[in-house]
Amino acid sequence: MIYEIKQTIAPKGYLRVGINMSNFLLVVGKNEDGDPIGISPDIAKLIAKKIDVKCKFILFERPGQLADVVNDDVWDIGNIAFEPERGNTIDFCNPYVLIDANFLVKNESGLLTNQDIDKQENTIVVADRSAYDLWLKSNFKFSEIVRVKSIDDSHIYYRTGKANVLAGLRPKLIDEMQLKNNDRIINEPFTYIKQSVGFKKNYPEVIEFINSIISEAIEDGYIKNSLQKHNVDKKLSIPKSN
Repeated sequence: MIYEIKQTIAPKGYLRVGINMSNFLLVVGKNEDGDPIGISPDIAKLIAKKIDVKCKFILFERPGQLADVVNDDVWDIGNIAFEPERGNTIDFCNPYVLIDANFLVKNESGLLTNQDIDKQENTIVVADRSAYDLWLKSNFKFSEIVRVKSIDDSHIYYRTGKANVLAGLRPKLIDEMQLKNNDRIINEPFTYIKQSVGFKKNYPEVIEFINSIISEAIEDGYIKNSLQKHNVDKKLSIPKSN
């Protein structure tokens, strides 16, 4: 079983892992060799260890770039958030961590709930092709949505006043509130980001194998220990083991 999986998942004899570098919670930095550090690389190294191969990181500035090359033989597994639109071209394992996505608005605005946001008079700024951007694309019909290059760019755009709503990851929005610009978070998340491992379509045995690794990593504390090591345990939640 392991041999067959190894041939499928790492045909070059090592595991090429696509890493989304834009999520500051999953990749907290780089080591002296330039390799990423964080829970996402830790999950990749665990999978490589299970099939007894070395891990090679393929770095992407944004998740959409990673998803676009699923069939171009650039990476073997891709660490990227699950989203139904991406599911058209990528199969995903069960999530290994969850992140709340919320809206940030001005204190004086009359926007109190998520249902208040999707109206023609509102302009939402969001990081282009993030998982929560894809959620907005599928679910919001009336508000104007401005898409910018990165998470940081979305925060800068919001501060200029060009958008009255910032869609983002709750931990980053909390940081934004520390600037004391009279902002508040709409408390209920509008969606939950499911950070997962993706593989090209129609290999259910690979997804089953990775699911077993994720379940074990949840149960034996591997993920919890990684989050604590990288000081993000208060910002990410661990799903229940399947």
